[in-house]
Amino acid sequence: MAQIRMGGFQPIPPVIKNLIIINALMWVAELTFKEPFIYRLSLHYHESPEFGLWQIVTHMFLHAPGSFFHLLFNMFALYMFGSTLENLWGSKRFLIFYMACGIGAGIIQLAANYVEMSIITQQFASGKLAQQEATERASAIYHGIALGASGAVMGVFAGFAYLFPNTPLIVFPIPIPIKAKYLIIGLIVLDLFGGINPRYGGGIAHFAHIGGALFGFILVKTMNRNNRRNFY
Repeated sequence: MAQIRMGGFQPIPPVIKNLIIINALMWVAELTFKEPFIYRLSLHYHESPEFGLWQIVTHMFLHAPGSFFHLLFNMFALYMFGSTLENLWGSKRFLIFYMACGIGAGIIQLAANYVEMSIITQQFASGKLAQQEATERASAIYHGIALGASGAVMGVFAGFAYLFPNTPLIVFPIPIPIKAKYLIIGLIVLDLFGGINPRYGGGIAHFAHIGGALFGFILVKTMNRNNRRNFY
């Protein structure tokens, strides 16, 4: 039986430790090899000549090279919420869960980009969208990239919130604890707003976050319903 520890700092389980090391090494590689390395592994629009199926996996191991905090925040969140899940499930099960959430995040982001591109095309054809705005928005999707572990980490947090919904969490700068179940709902609502309103999105792949959370929720709910030790 796995030993579960809740709250405070705890030893880093092996899968999470290795994921943190891999993400840190990939960030160093980004700083070293620059754009060719980043663009080859980031997630591109599916009709872009730069798109490759492997990017659905590799994008989750990259982070914005100009922002160490992007990497730091994701790895800290992975440690804080993922440690409990890995201790509960075991390393193999947690790794499959993490990878499934990250891949799911990439798939949902691709689907969201396709839908948005279709909407832009329809609005332009019907005269509801000026050519310049339509071109700018379509170009941002076609030439844009998505990278980061945020989608996979959102899946981990969704799994944590489902299993431990009433765990109180402190979110800076809010001075009072928020239960995990309310925090995950709040984060998803914010991502929905940012995804539906790109001008307020801040260059964040909001639907990747939603996709990761969705896959995390479905996987954990399925495991609980079937009452199985493994889902592989």
